[in-house]
Order: sequence, then C-alpha cells, then structure tokens
Amino acid sequence: MIVEGIRLINFRNYNNVGVSFNPGINILVGKNAQGKTNLLEAIYLCSTGRSFRTNRDKEIINFQKDEAYIGTQLKIGERDKLTEIKLERNKPKRIKVNKTELKNYKELDTGLKVVLFSPEDLKLIKEGPSNRRTYLDASISQIKPLYHYNLRRYYKILLQRNNLIKSYRFKGDMAGLLDVFDIQLAKSGALIMLERDNYVKRLLKESSEIHNMLTAGKEKLDIKYISSVPCGDTLSEVEGILAESLRKNRDKDIEVRTTEIGPHRDDFGIMINNNDSKTYASQGQQRSLVLTLKLSEVEILMKDTGYYPVLLLDDVYSELDEERRKYLTKLFSKMQTFITTTDAVEIDGLESYNKEYFYVQEGCLYKGIKTWREVNGQ
Repeated sequence: MIVEGIRLINFRNYNNVGVSFNPGINILVGKNAQGKTNLLEAIYLCSTGRSFRTNRDKEIINFQKDEAYIGTQLKIGERDKLTEIKLERNKPKRIKVNKTELKNYKELDTGLKVVLFSPEDLKLIKEGPSNRRTYLDASISQIKPLYHYNLRRYYKILLQRNNLIKSYRFKGDMAGLLDVFDIQLAKSGALIMLERDNYVKRLLKESSEIHNMLTAGKEKLDIKYISSVPCGDTLSEVEGILAESLRKNRDKDIEVRTTEIGPHRDDFGIMINNNDSKTYASQGQQRSLVLTLKLSEVEILMKDTGYYPVLLLDDVYSELDEERRKYLTKLFSKMQTFITTTDAVEIDGLESYNKEYFYVQEGCLYKGIKTWREVNGQ
C-alpha cells in the first residue's frame, strides 16, 4: 500500500500544497515547527479518520480560516483510491472515498494502514494504563473495524450506567435497571476483553523474536494482558465472569459513584527479564521496547491484510543507536516510509535505498535539495 500523493488546503500551517511521494523512503527535512509532523498527521488522518495529536478537528484547521481540506491518492494493491476529508468549524468532518460520501468517519475503510512511531510513544512505557489501552484499541481497530464499534458501544453503556449510579438514592429502587445495564455492559465488555487478550498474545509472539534481535539476546521480553476481572477462554465465559463481577461490586460502585471494574480499567504489562519496564527499564531500553511494539504491529498488519503498512517515523530515526537503525532499515525496502528529521546528515545508512528528500519550510514543501536551495537563493 502506498500514498502516491497528497493535497492540503488550510491544514495546520499548509495553505495550499500538493505533492507526489516516493513509493520507497520519503525524508522530510526542516527545522522544528515548520510542518513536518503536520504532514504525517494528514496521512494518519486519511487512514483512520482521526488525528493522533488532538480529538478536536477545529484545531487542525488553519486558525485564520474556517475550513480545511485533505486529499490523498492511494494505491492499495492494484486498486486506486482517492480519500478526501473536509473540515469545517463547528461541523462534523465530511469524508469521501472515490467521490462517495460516508455517513461518518467511523465508516472509513480505504485499506490504508499506518504505523506511527514518535517520541510521544514513550508514554506507552512511562505513563499510566490509559495510554496502553489507547494503543491497544487503535492497533486492534486497524485490523478489526468491528472492534471499534464494540468499543464505542461499551463506553456509551458505561456512561449510562455511571449516570444511573450517580443518581442512585436508595439501594434497590433502580436495581432492575442496573441489572439491564450490567448485562449489556458484560456483553460488549467481553468482546473487548477477548480481542485485547488475543492481540496481546500475538504481540508477545511477534515481539519476542524482534526484541531478541534488537538486544542481541540480552533481554527476555514478556507481555501480559492485565484485566480487572479474570479473563476466561470463551466469550460466554468472559461475559458471565464480567456480569457476576459487576453485580458483586455494585454496592462499592454506588458508594464511589462510578464503575470500578471492566475493560475501561484494564492494562497490559511489559516485563524485561522479569522486571517491570516502567520502573526498572532505562530510557534506552524503553525506546527499544516501543520500537519492538511498533515493529510487531507492522508484522501483524502484514499477516492480516497481506500488505505492509505505511510506516511513519516522527523525529525518532536519528535518536536510535546504530544497531537499531540497521534493524529498522531492513524493513524499508518492504514498505513505504516517511521519516522526519531536523538534519538530513543524521539520516545515514540509506544510500542504496529508493528515496526522496522533501524540505519543509513554513508550511511549504520543496522536493529535493536543489529546489530548496533555488528558493532560498543558495
């Protein structure tokens, strides 16, 4: 799968830019705050329908304008697809695929899959469970769109249950209604828990070999799904366990005025040599762990879709040591890659690869160093 080209109008600091990309490696060079990450954000948006930087679409629109446009020309196998997204202030985004408008972004399925690796991903190791849940949910949704539907349904029921608990005045007066919510929550929650558990097991299988290579066999990696209730082997088993746990915890939920158990409280643990990576891993080890997770995600996507995803590396390639860059570079010939950097000199070891340089300056893109030098009088 390849992003052949993109057009951006009033998107972040891009006023009106159109450019075609290399099917191999695309290196985006520029100082900070020039628009390199904005370009990756636009590609990500056309894959998932959402930004990886904000939940508010209006923040993406150039602050001097009222609407923005992102259009990408894609090649998925032998199929060509045009994805267009129009953003307007205080209105839902509008998305078209091959000129056919979708009802909402949740229907977006162009076939384009992306894996993003950025400095922010260190939060996967360093910070709380919500970051790891978000990572799991985004990763699973790329290969199973129905998972995203079940996730939205679960959180909708959870909100309703929490609102009911907060309005509860006398124990028993709403017990029947809580029973109904608990059954619905258990049905949706069980689907989520099983998918997460299965994905974490696949992640462990893929990542064990990758991490062994990245660390020359010095570190043993283990990844486990951590659920607030026991996770059974079958859907009916998990559903029953979750429903019973919700019932038993009801009095406590009413006391604290929120639902304390369920997949919205779950996590996954990452261990190195039987030690918790959040507590004991060094900065370098944490960076290697995130790279391992991302490369494992690449392999899972390839096995499930038959195509390698588009790889987005935001200001991280030059931060890796030589061995990790070498390992990562081996993958570049298999997929289209976008790399952002502040200094093209830092991108070494790519001499023999099919690549193109783009110089980003104040929301303008210059293809190749010659064009950039001509514009800047050098």
